[in-house]
Amino acid sequence: LKDIQFIRSFYYNKLEFIRFDSSLGRYVGYTELGVKNAERLNKDTSDIAAMKAQTGTYCLHNVGNW
Repeated sequence: LKDIQFIRSFYYNKLEFIRFDSSLGRYVGYTELGVKNAERLNKDTSDIAAMKAQTGTYCLHNVGNW
């Protein structure tokens, strides 16, 4: 799991405005709206824990498929 990175990006009008990066363990905003939402989402510890768990559940499950 150390070499696996889970990234979930959100786009609007082909522009990435927020991303969760498992190596950072938090959301990062790329626009004004994204920064505000990242601050809000980073305060929710249960959501952060669930997103970190995706590295094990989603990524590890699909390692052999790619």
